[in-house]
Amino acid sequence: MRTNTSRPQSRPNPLKQNFCFFYYMSAPNPTIPQADLSPYGYVPHEGVAIIFLLLFGFSTLLHATQAVYFRMWWLLPTACLCGIGEVVGWSGRLWSSLSPTLGDPYMMQITTTIISPTPLLAVNFIVLSRIITRLGPSYSRLTPKSYTTIFLSCDLIALVVQGAGGGIAASSTTRASQNLGGNIMLGGIVFQFVAICAYTACGVDFVRNYTARKSVRPMISSAERGLLDTRLKLMLAALAFSTLVLLIRSIYRTVELADGWTGKVITTEVYFNVLDGGMVILAIYTMNVAHPGLLLMSRQSEDREQIHLKQHSTSSASSFA
Repeated sequence: MRTNTSRPQSRPNPLKQNFCFFYYMSAPNPTIPQADLSPYGYVPHEGVAIIFLLLFGFSTLLHATQAVYFRMWWLLPTACLCGIGEVVGWSGRLWSSLSPTLGDPYMMQITTTIISPTPLLAVNFIVLSRIITRLGPSYSRLTPKSYTTIFLSCDLIALVVQGAGGGIAASSTTRASQNLGGNIMLGGIVFQFVAICAYTACGVDFVRNYTARKSVRPMISSAERGLLDTRLKLMLAALAFSTLVLLIRSIYRTVELADGWTGKVITTEVYFNVLDGGMVILAIYTMNVAHPGLLLMSRQSEDREQIHLKQHSTSSASSFA
């Protein structure tokens, strides 16, 4: 009787299988021979592009609906504009997945995905200024109006610089002009990174002063200090998380462009999908879920809305009587 000397068949490792699947979703498609000629250094995965396209499209429609419902019109040129730009960018990546050697969709997606999160940062700046107004401007080293003026101006400057760099890179016919456009975009992203850090420092300083009841500017009256209720705590938490993921994305973009158009970072799709697309998705959906229209509504406004609804229901009931 022969004994079976063969090794027992090893069981597949589910963790390794899951990782391999995730890597496959972002790996170059080996069946497309144009991969080596693609300006990406890989062929964008069609399925990933479609997923991000649908996610950004849904969030944009939701933001538009919420802006109209809560009458927060400033969300249209900020959160909604970010979503529209991301939809255009990921449409370019979907186009590239079908025609990987074309230069137009490549420049379209790299320009719009770099610029688009900039308006979303404006949401954070405006929300913090409104929180400061509610809790007490005396605990902030800047007035709420100064927050809006200074940081929105920085946001606009970063947008213009990145847009100018993207335009030069998109219309370039030589490697030198393409590098020039990339360096200008890099300058805009670095400027934006510094603005985010300054904004974060000011926000942390305000929360610390409020918690310690330490006024850094003259207090108009003792009633100026507002109540940090549950909704404002949630808004602050959402603001901190959104700022964090956008900061991570800004660091990634800085490293990416500093590494050059043919560097390891920019030619690795999984980095882009996770550290750019993923971070912006987290930020934009954070403001969908923890919406300023709901969490920043004052008690007085809520009471007026309840009275209005009660009066409306009473008049409707009397009309049927």
